[in-house]
Amino acid sequence: MKDLFGKAMYDFQTNNSPEDIITETSISEEDEMSVDYLFRSYNEMPKIEQKALQLANGKVLDVGCGAGSHSLSLQNDRNLEVTSIDISTHAIETCRLRGVKNAKVQNILDFEGEKFDSILLLMNGVGIFGKLENCNKYLSKLKSLLNPGGQILLDSSDIIYMFDEDEDGGKWIPSHNDYYGELVFNISYKGEKEEPFNWLYLDYNTLQNAAISNGLKCELVTEGEHFDYLARLSI
Repeated sequence: MKDLFGKAMYDFQTNNSPEDIITETSISEEDEMSVDYLFRSYNEMPKIEQKALQLANGKVLDVGCGAGSHSLSLQNDRNLEVTSIDISTHAIETCRLRGVKNAKVQNILDFEGEKFDSILLLMNGVGIFGKLENCNKYLSKLKSLLNPGGQILLDSSDIIYMFDEDEDGGKWIPSHNDYYGELVFNISYKGEKEEPFNWLYLDYNTLQNAAISNGLKCELVTEGEHFDYLARLSI
């Protein structure tokens, strides 16, 4: 991976002529994303993310922390001990420049040696699972990192609304998809193209079934304005 998403964050943080990120998926046209969206304050965040930050407690792991906005809110506004991880080197450099105290380049699947009271996967945090078949692997890993009484707070969206309806009112979903929430993402930044990568959106019922099969309780905390939701998983 060229880490273009991370480079965009780093350019924004260091005032190095940042540009919009161009995103395109296997079911949607090109779209522009302003990098400053990743640098928003608590008051600028959607209600779902605010709710997750309100529920976070104890020792926190922020998975896929990006530019570190959630970590900074918990660290500075709530005085919580936060570990922030991302596979993007530039994202972690950005976090450190912004004052995130404990940020490291790390894949969650390789994380060892610590347990947490709250684990966050926000901004469609389940996207990192890539495909539905990987849910058990990731949920099992996340469960292993929880302290007794700990919680996993994650959000996602049911993207069934993006598919066309047939004459009977059913949804027309391409047969090559094992699950309709599995997308292939393409990102471009400053004329460079990232390697395509898999990204997962999970409807709540599918998440709940996967959680239960991994010995996790799954609660629907709140729903957003556009088919999105926040869920809380616990042992």
